[in-house]
Amino acid sequence: RELISKEYAAKRAALIDMNRPHCDIAPGNPLEVPRDTVYFSVVDKDGNIVSIIQSIAGLFGSGVVVDDFTFPLQNRGAGFVLTAGHPDVLAPHKRPFHTIIPAFMEKGDIHLGFGIMGGLNQPQAHAQFVSNFVDYSMNIQAALEAPRFTKLDFGGCDFMIEDRVPAAVRDALMARGHQLTVRGDYSTWMGGGQVVLHDSATGINYGASSPRKDGAAIPEPDPYFGSKGEK
Repeated sequence: RELISKEYAAKRAALIDMNRPHCDIAPGNPLEVPRDTVYFSVVDKDGNIVSIIQSIAGLFGSGVVVDDFTFPLQNRGAGFVLTAGHPDVLAPHKRPFHTIIPAFMEKGDIHLGFGIMGGLNQPQAHAQFVSNFVDYSMNIQAALEAPRFTKLDFGGCDFMIEDRVPAAVRDALMARGHQLTVRGDYSTWMGGGQVVLHDSATGINYGASSPRKDGAAIPEPDPYFGSKGEK
């Protein structure tokens, strides 16, 4: 349906120049729609943690809905390539390259469930969060909020960095040959994120949510609305 829509036809027609040829126009993608990822983590009074990241790739995934269950199947198989010898070549019993990383971490009495959205940013942001928490002894909220950097492709020396990183640090990186694109103070390019932490020594649960995207750390029962949802 999208392929024969007037909107898609107009978009492709706009690429035509009647006065000269265009030799480098790539095939279009009529199914190109916004895609996004959602993450949440939950911890109960006994310290059981669930870490869930949800992404079906396309807007409605494969467009195939499971009978009697009404949820769509994902279409991450579109991430395979058909080039023989490529690490991501289509093959049986194999998953395509993806960045779906619902994470757990624990040591001693401290147990965490966490995740940060954002495509190729995910493993980079995870590593920075863990370093902030472990190496710099930040609490989970501070570790999520701390300035970050990210690179969303595999080539070149360029990457994005938040403007809260001190100018002296950015200047030093550029002096070493890095090419920086400076983003805002809490840039959505760096991905949102949520964390829960259970301290088994005290029985206390903690939650944190990144200010870069919508989200919240919500205790249960909610002290504002009461146990029955009444204000």
